[in-house]
Amino acid sequence: MAKTKLKKFRVAILRDFPSLFAAKFKLIGDGWDSAAVDVDRKLIFKFPRKKAARESLRREAGILAIVRPALSVTVPDLRLHEGPPLFSSHLKLKGQQLETEDYDDLPEAARERLGKDLARFYAELHSLDPELMRSAGAGPIAPWHRPNAVRARALPLLPGKLVPLAKTVIEAYKALPPDPYGMIFGFFDGHGWNMAFDGKKQRLRGIYDFADSGFGPLHQDFIYAGMISPDLTGRIVAVYESLTDRTLDRRRIDILTGYHHLSELADFSENTDLQKEFIRDFKVWARHHADFMARRPGEAL
Repeated sequence: MAKTKLKKFRVAILRDFPSLFAAKFKLIGDGWDSAAVDVDRKLIFKFPRKKAARESLRREAGILAIVRPALSVTVPDLRLHEGPPLFSSHLKLKGQQLETEDYDDLPEAARERLGKDLARFYAELHSLDPELMRSAGAGPIAPWHRPNAVRARALPLLPGKLVPLAKTVIEAYKALPPDPYGMIFGFFDGHGWNMAFDGKKQRLRGIYDFADSGFGPLHQDFIYAGMISPDLTGRIVAVYESLTDRTLDRRRIDILTGYHHLSELADFSENTDLQKEFIRDFKVWARHHADFMARRPGEAL
């Protein structure tokens, strides 16, 4: 099946890129909505399957055309090819995904540099003109599950010892007032799987996958780095504050991070394979925030 799909994608690619006839094609992603093909480790081609995925790809291309020249960090120069089938192409960003183990092995100087690079990335994104981003196709980000749905779907799946903490997180999220900085255009997907990190030089080479970018609460844009390490989140927040003169609420970020794990668990409550992944994510969050229930509002992470 994979070989058949790859052959079909290869035919589509060669129609627009005949010079790649002798290149090596490799299927590197085959999700529900899209598939991705690596060609000679230099080019990435993405093939959306469904109407929603095709619309998302068009939106991502429009957004990247605006944000790319405004950012210090490298992002894909995404080009659309109408086909049929519709697909995109861009040069592959050099580097690997950044996992927790990779971050833990970094020396202090590399961690500090990464925190600064990501803080600058968020500061630059958040300063973009909202009307310009709307004209490029940016809209509201996908909502999370409401507290009642999270209670009903996620709590029964958690180990008993985690349930009291999860209930506290849900109540804390429910009690949050609107974000003090309102809605901004942001990335909202800044985990290590969307980073191209150079392990040898120990620095960030690029950021990709803007499909989930859009308008959302400012503080929410800072939760995803916690999937790499809470230490990285703290570094990003500190530098961001110095770059923007905004003072961020660490506890709000803390609450949003924990609730996000629970909302994802609720979202995939009927998928036994993914359940384990999201339960593990909440366990890791809980281990780093064992004092959460005793912490007062306003206290730092």
